[in-house]
Amino acid sequence: MAPLIEHKPTFCRICEPLCGMIATVEDGNLVALRPDKDHPLSSGFACQKGIAFTEVHNDPDRVTTPMRRGPNGFEPVSWDAALADIAGRLTAILKRHGSGAIGWYMGNPGAFSYAHTFAALMFIKGLGRHGHYFTASSQDTNSRLIASQLLYGVPTSVPIPDLTRTDLLVMMGANPIVSHGSFLTAPRIKDRMHDIVKRGGRVVVVDPRRTETATAFEWLGIVPDADSYLLLSLLQVMFGDGLVDAAQVDKLADGIDWLRQLCEPFTPEMTAAKTGIDPHSVRTLAHDLVRTPRAAVYGRLGTCVGRNGTLTTYLIDAVNLVAGNLDKPGGSVFSSMHTVGQKWQNTMMGVVMRRSYRRNRSRIGGVRSAIGSEPAAFMAKEITTPGDRQIRAMFVSAGNPVLSVPNGDELEAAIDTLELSVGLDFYITETTARCDYILPVTTMYERDDFPYTFQAFQATPFRQATAAVVAPAGEARGEWDIVEDLARRLAPAVPAFAAFTAVGRALSVVGIRLAPQLMMDALIRMSEGGNRFGIRRDGLTLRRLAERHPHGVVLAPHIRTGVVRSAVGYLNRRIRLVHADIAAEVEMLGRREHPEEFPLRMIGMREPRSENSWMHNSPLLMRGERGHHALMHVDDAAERQIADGDVVQISSPYGQIMVPVTATKDLVAGVIAIPHGWGHKGTGEWRLANRAGGANVNQLTSSAVGDVESLSGMAWLTGVPVRVDKT
Repeated sequence: MAPLIEHKPTFCRICEPLCGMIATVEDGNLVALRPDKDHPLSSGFACQKGIAFTEVHNDPDRVTTPMRRGPNGFEPVSWDAALADIAGRLTAILKRHGSGAIGWYMGNPGAFSYAHTFAALMFIKGLGRHGHYFTASSQDTNSRLIASQLLYGVPTSVPIPDLTRTDLLVMMGANPIVSHGSFLTAPRIKDRMHDIVKRGGRVVVVDPRRTETATAFEWLGIVPDADSYLLLSLLQVMFGDGLVDAAQVDKLADGIDWLRQLCEPFTPEMTAAKTGIDPHSVRTLAHDLVRTPRAAVYGRLGTCVGRNGTLTTYLIDAVNLVAGNLDKPGGSVFSSMHTVGQKWQNTMMGVVMRRSYRRNRSRIGGVRSAIGSEPAAFMAKEITTPGDRQIRAMFVSAGNPVLSVPNGDELEAAIDTLELSVGLDFYITETTARCDYILPVTTMYERDDFPYTFQAFQATPFRQATAAVVAPAGEARGEWDIVEDLARRLAPAVPAFAAFTAVGRALSVVGIRLAPQLMMDALIRMSEGGNRFGIRRDGLTLRRLAERHPHGVVLAPHIRTGVVRSAVGYLNRRIRLVHADIAAEVEMLGRREHPEEFPLRMIGMREPRSENSWMHNSPLLMRGERGHHALMHVDDAAERQIADGDVVQISSPYGQIMVPVTATKDLVAGVIAIPHGWGHKGTGEWRLANRAGGANVNQLTSSAVGDVESLSGMAWLTGVPVRVDKT
């Protein structure tokens, strides 16, 4: 009998452009992925990571049955045995210590699955109000969200550049030709940036490294972690040279005079020594941002993970506002699903989030709660520090924090002290190798999905949903299914889970399953293009979106503007510039010192064939004997008599690593760039990744309380002082 071959439209969920894909399925097995030529936005483009995901999906090293760690390593175990033991041990811990003894860490891929996100939150919050919730956001996004909370009263109002209409795009700390965009969902983003130039505009990349994006456009080199100085001086020029339309700014925001006074000392001449950018370039850029009718400043990871990431992000938005480019066509705009009652949803969410931010603090360090989560940099200390709410049981889903949070050795040792540790993953990684159980989860092509998290960052208003392409491999389950089963087993000891189970049983009588799909369907129905529960006959529902528009559907050619009052969550609908915390951060800038014994500054860098730590087991992506190496400026290398390929010791005040280096002119002098996500050391069973090895760059970073940003709980990952010694 000839094999049954199907070609199913779906989309990639490795990174934020969510490119359209065609999955080739043969007799129920995923055998190939290719770009979807009929996708309205990605139009036949997908990066090599997306195409290579077939190898991840079918990896012989993939975990597809529950595993329990024993004296001789991991051994298969049934789902019932695993969950029964986990539930029993959790019940005992809850009885002895309460919900504060339980923690959950969700890694970056969790944001690409709405069901996973809801599962993690439902579980840890359902256990009780004292549970610990950590996410990868404290390594990449929390400072952006807290800046929005301060300015707009709600963390989810995040302005993005109006990419399809802007004539001047200033990108800070972003390399979208490699990352494909972040807090900016724009398939074929390289083409969209070239479109800006084709229509007579400019793209200026502010970065310590001449990245792949900077090479394609204009590069303005900057000293690492000096972005706040540059932004303050841009504001100073705008105010000082009389470029600001104060009346227009007053229509939107409170506190313009306060902001003017805040930035007044930061002239381009004063900041030049900090940024390495000459005063003329700063003045020219400030004038260009005001005088170009459609301009936007956009910042991403490099601006979020410095010592003052929240301040830097706040200042990016302040520059857009003061230059007259916020909420304007071609400027920095608010994308959204435009749900019914969105204005009041933002108000209610803002009240809840701001109250949580004020009242809830981490046990270690007293850092305020950022979108309901705690700093992941403190996980190890939360596990090992005795006292009330000491973590004794930990769940880790879709994450490898031993390689992704500061001071991974500290965390690795801490996991070994737990009474219970559970990994939800499809690999035995450096982190899950330390766990008592590994529960096998589905890949993106084994589940239905709607990219809820990224609807607010769409450069072109767009919707796409997908059904599962293939059935789960082996005994793999979705995170929601795992948590639902575990919640049912914990129901006798946890009132919230007892209520959840009872409601679920009641709904099942009428054929309804209590699951996140219900919320996604309601959201789509009540948003732009939705059917309003039947009021619009041909409007979208979750099912119609997947069945009638398998390649997705564009809802409008451009993002709406003039919506800032809906985006603001404060009751007066006005942007709030005045914050004592921001003033304190500016004051701290003047007290920052760089230790003489560590003369260089370390920055991170993304690689086209890596996605954090979890795609180093793909033969296609690791071809050519690919390994880990750092980049160093040619002058710095020559001074130390270091040649290409030499293995050097890189030391910081917090640790040291050994890594080969390559000399380049594509860096600001005094900078060394090191990719993250490496440091596989054979403790797991992803064999190709382990052979590649590499060094864990986060051994150079600090988990100390004083080195975690107090406003957002962000780890300090860029501009870290280092010394490089030839071995």
